[in-house]
Formats: sequence, C-alpha cells, structure tokens
Amino acid sequence: QVQLVESGGGLVQPGGSLRLSCVASGFTFSTYAMNWYRQAPGKERELVATITRGGATNYADSVKGRFTISRDNAKNTMYLQMNSLKPEDTAVYYCYADSWGPSFWGQGTQVTVSS
Repeated sequence: QVQLVESGGGLVQPGGSLRLSCVASGFTFSTYAMNWYRQAPGKERELVATITRGGATNYADSVKGRFTISRDNAKNTMYLQMNSLKPEDTAVYYCYADSWGPSFWGQGTQVTVSS
C-alpha cells in the first residue's frame, strides 16, 4: 500500500522556521522525483520545490533563498526546511512523488504563519 505521510506543520510567527517531513512507503522512493506543493485558501495548488532522483533541486521564485528541499533515500523521507516564513506562506503543504508511471500525493499538513 502506497503512503506519503507529511508532518511538521503548525502555527509559527512571521520570520520563524519550520521543517516539514514526508515519509514514503509502498514504492521505491529512490526512483521518484519528489516535490512539495502548497495550496492556500481560494487559490490553486502550486509547486514549491522539486528534488530529482539525483538530488538536483528547483524552487518557486517566491521561496528561493528561504526554503530548502532535501531527501534521505535510506529513510524514504523528504524534507522541506522553511526559514524566514511570511504570512503568504500560509497553506496546506503536500508532498508529491512523480515518475513516468504512477504518481502519488500525500494528505497534506497545514502551515499557518501569523502573529
């Protein structure tokens, strides 16, 4: 059974930090590109960051220099380190496993940036 389980979300003040985790099971994690998406209320889901099988990374302009995506294939886990958080980063954050074959979504974790 395929599972992607996100954790680490919560309420944080502007300027604060959070680290999200996405634990994968039921598929060969190392063969997938992994992504973080987010969806704010009333907005479309948007791509935040991508890490390829080989470890190359790419970021949305809105988070460059503040967020860092990483993966640990030995732990079947992907991370998103989020620093200097802003109220506009408030959203549900989802992990997405991407390949030429089946792709999978997690259930999401809420991040709220507010004073």
